[in-house]
Amino acid sequence: MKRAVARNEDQRPLFWRDDALPFVEARSIVDGREVCYTRHSHEHFSIGAITAGRSTYLHDQVQSQVSVGTVVLMNPGDVHACNPIDDEPWSYLMFYVDTAWLTDLQHQLGFSPDLAFRHFALTHVRDASLFEGLVGVYEALIDSQQDHLQKHSALVEFFSDLQLRLNPAGPALREPNFKLERAADFIRDNCTRLLKLEDICAAAQLSPSYLIRAFKQRYGMTPHAFLINRRIQFAQDRLRSGKLIADVALEAGFADQAHFQRAFKHHLAATPGQYQGNSR
Repeated sequence: MKRAVARNEDQRPLFWRDDALPFVEARSIVDGREVCYTRHSHEHFSIGAITAGRSTYLHDQVQSQVSVGTVVLMNPGDVHACNPIDDEPWSYLMFYVDTAWLTDLQHQLGFSPDLAFRHFALTHVRDASLFEGLVGVYEALIDSQQDHLQKHSALVEFFSDLQLRLNPAGPALREPNFKLERAADFIRDNCTRLLKLEDICAAAQLSPSYLIRAFKQRYGMTPHAFLINRRIQFAQDRLRSGKLIADVALEAGFADQAHFQRAFKHHLAATPGQYQGNSR
């Protein structure tokens, strides 16, 4: 079942997803001046193409200007945000790819013998072939005349080419801090609860002062921002299953629907209703 959600003015879908290809979601924004993001991250791998104009691109602590023809990449967990420059028009495409699916593809290509995701070292790149390939994949996905096999093949071909072209020299993994990872896992596992700082500190066996300082350095967000980000991810899953927005707001741990609406729009630059759309 294919769903084109919250269509913009030129009738291209804002969000695209297909139950037959559950490992990928796509998004198209025609007028980037209408959207604004807070710093956020995803559990999945994200990649986008700037299709017109230019914008600011914040990745971790580095801010850059990106323009038409640029491909941007975000590893799972990378904190980022893309926003307009003054009132300049810009547009872009985004793909959100299941990390397990991409890791398996890396393994098939020989880049991940231990089945661990290999991070991409580049955060953005101007590569005409990758740019055109990404745009081509998007056009294939929204084309109702192309069947599942064609679309799946286009995805495998592009992401294989991406891996081979950028070919990270190594896993580029951060030095592990197991107590901080315990803190992050605790937040993920309990994101719908009303958490206190003391709860997180107890789970991680860390002092509040160290946790706040080190957590932001490691994950690019405070524990509270990380919690809200995780709640939004939780809510996306529930919305995709067709649950009522009011119910999702409470299930995700928000005080009320208004708080949920604001947080959701800050993270996805779309309302829950626009994201959920209607089944077709």
